[in-house]
Amino acid sequence: MSAEAQFKPRVAVTMGDPAGVGPEIVARLCHNHKLRQHVEVVVVGRQMLLAAGAMAAGLPMPAVEVVEAGRPCEITPGAPSARTGAQAGAFVEKAVAMCLSGEVHAMATAPISKHALQAAGYPDTGHTSMLGRLLKVEKPVMMLAGEKLKVVLCTIHCALAEVPGRLNIEDIVRIGMTTHDSFRRYTDIDAPRLAVAGLNPHAGEGGIFGDEEARIIAPAVEHLRAQGILASGPYPPDTLFWRAVKGEFDAVLCMYHDQGLIPLKLLHFEDAINLTLGLPIIRTSVDHGTAFDIAGQGLANPASLLAAVITAARMARRAARP
Repeated sequence: MSAEAQFKPRVAVTMGDPAGVGPEIVARLCHNHKLRQHVEVVVVGRQMLLAAGAMAAGLPMPAVEVVEAGRPCEITPGAPSARTGAQAGAFVEKAVAMCLSGEVHAMATAPISKHALQAAGYPDTGHTSMLGRLLKVEKPVMMLAGEKLKVVLCTIHCALAEVPGRLNIEDIVRIGMTTHDSFRRYTDIDAPRLAVAGLNPHAGEGGIFGDEEARIIAPAVEHLRAQGILASGPYPPDTLFWRAVKGEFDAVLCMYHDQGLIPLKLLHFEDAINLTLGLPIIRTSVDHGTAFDIAGQGLANPASLLAAVITAARMARRAARP
């Protein structure tokens, strides 16, 4: 057995917003004995929350290391508040500190509520911006991934009307380079093939439907190619994702949130994950929300969290290669 295969990464798993499905899916994850043969799971949250999550899932309290974070408070499933937001934020802060200190090799996060987080006084709009702030990375990159399709977002959470004004050559080049470097560091793909989507129908149809392709996106692709990166495009979005799923490309750079998330979730609604690229640590996450409507009812599916932990461990193994 190779040294890489023998290495058992420690992955910090945060419990997300306590009023959501996080405690339940974390508890279910901790009962996955096959996973724990290869990954040392360290739960970051509170013992009482894990016990409540296990009870909701109809499972015994899992025998797992729990690192306590956040202040204790009364939690009602399905009822987010400033208190639940404060706990969720504290869990993330503790997991980041553990990654930086070397106590764990990576972190994977259960879902949080942006509203509860901000009600607790955090300035962040979600995990990605919070991690960027904590780690002093100005513009972290968001990748959403499944086995068949991987998409990278050039703009994230903003109104659709704002997207054209937010696109620029510099950001697309930076995002493409970060994606390229992350593939090289964390996967066996040394020369990832990056497809770049157009913004407009038919990729602008030669300027008839918009000039962003010629003015911004195509020059960014040329800059990437000049750096030796296998980037191509801009491609018409309505055919690009079919080509990517067929294996022509390793990842697609998307111009806005739903351009990438709609095809991804059509294929990988249950098992897609979120990766934050460009950080000094490894972070993966579920690609779903807090599901307050089913919290505490024993209905939550841990598939996305399981995929996130497996991916985080795989990335840690590859990062540890000489």
